[in-house]
Order: sequence, then structure tokens, then C-alpha cells
Amino acid sequence: MRLNKTLQNVLIGATAVVIAGARLVPGSEKNGPVTRAAIAIATGTSARTDSAAPAKATSNLTGQIQSALDAFSGVVGPLSDPQALEDAFHSYYAFKAEHPDEVKKPYLYFVDYGLPSTEKRGYVFDMDTHQIVEGPFTVAHGRGSSTSRYGVPTHFANASGSNATSLGLYVAKALYDFTGHTGGRAYHSTGMRLDGVSQGFNDEAYARKVVAHGAPYVTPTKAGRSEGCPAMEPDRAARLLPKLADGGLVFLFAPDANWLHHDQWVTAAE
Repeated sequence: MRLNKTLQNVLIGATAVVIAGARLVPGSEKNGPVTRAAIAIATGTSARTDSAAPAKATSNLTGQIQSALDAFSGVVGPLSDPQALEDAFHSYYAFKAEHPDEVKKPYLYFVDYGLPSTEKRGYVFDMDTHQIVEGPFTVAHGRGSSTSRYGVPTHFANASGSNATSLGLYVAKALYDFTGHTGGRAYHSTGMRLDGVSQGFNDEAYARKVVAHGAPYVTPTKAGRSEGCPAMEPDRAARLLPKLADGGLVFLFAPDANWLHHDQWVTAAE
């Protein structure tokens, strides 16, 4: 997890004052809740030391993330940021731990939008078996995210009408018959609705009709721009989206500092 070192140092200093003050109070040999919380901030441990369950859950989440990293790090890449996979897996397992009923399938569709659209930047992972289901493959980004037809997206938005990619974690919802337009002509493909769960970053995606779908402007060597959808080749969509639909997760990554420091799942405590 990405940490703000300056904030951590300030909290550690404040903790020292709290702990020192607590030792001057009669009967303070047993730490109260405020002191326990302060110690937890400084040491990175759980404030709820009186319960084994939270510590066990923390250990389990950390172990799941590390296990996935051990399995995938050597076979995925290159990536735009060395922590991209860690952020994806951290978000996946943190959300799954909090919302187990929503994660009905073990598949994670991961896209690294820190890479250009002329590179293969998409994967589908099986998070149970730690196998790559498919990838890498080309994926489109929104035309509101870049000024040129091909390249690296640099602008991300959550607003309706932006035609931009929205970063963060999504729950894969139902399949449907998608109809799109390119070059003035209509086309049909497999579509999958997406419910954004990164508050403030992609939670308008469902209303914006940002979906995963197949598109003829995505080829094995490059991807044109969408209206914000992580579109893939039509044949690939027909093959992969049914696996993800109704309970898989999607994680759209980019080395964007504001998002990385504020997405609730990227920054969720382990």
C-alpha cells in the first residue's frame, strides 16, 4: 500500500506525546482506547489488540496479496509502475473481504493505462488458481483521456459527457447486446455493464454507460479510442466477458497521483 511518509512521521511524533502523557496519569498502566490507537498509528499494528479476529483478517489479506504477487509478478509486464499489480491485488482482496457477496467469480480484468494504446496492456487473471486466463492484449481508452488517436492517456474523469476513462475498481455486471458506432457505421458486439465502486473516481460509470465491450477499432497491435470504455477485440470480448460477467472485478490503473492517494480500495488498510 502506498503511504504518505510525512503524515506518518507527524503522527509518530504526536504518538510519543500521547504515550508519555498517559504514563503520568495514575492507573494508566493499562492503555486506554486513545493510547492504543496512537500506538497503532506509530507501529502499524491494529489498535484492537484485545481481539484476535482483526489481526487474523489483516494477516490473511496481506498473505493473499503477497501470494498473488509471487504468482504473477514474474509473468506479467512490462508495466508502467512497479506497484501496479500490488495496487490491483490490494483493491481486489480488500473489496472482496468487505463485500464477499458481490464477488461471485474469481476473475480480475486488469488494464494498465500507463502504457500506450499501441502496447498490450490488458489481462484477465484467475485469482483462485493464480493463472493468467488471457493476456496481454490491447485495450482502448476514452477519447477524452488523450488528444491523439494513439498514445498514453493522461486525463481521467468521472463526469458524464467527458468521454474519459475512469480509474479504479469495478464490479462486472450483466452481459447485453452492445451496439456502437465507428467511422459513421454501426456495429454489434458483446457488452458487459460495469458498476464503479471507487467513490469519486468511477462511481458514475454505470450512469455514463461505461461498459466493457468488443470494438472493431481494437486490433491485436493497437487500439483506437472509445467513449471511456475498456474495449477489446470483438472475438476476445465474446470469449472473456461471459467469464467476468455477474461477479468478476475490473481494475483500471494509471500512475495518477491524485487517484492513487485517494481511491478507497487502493488505500484500504491491510
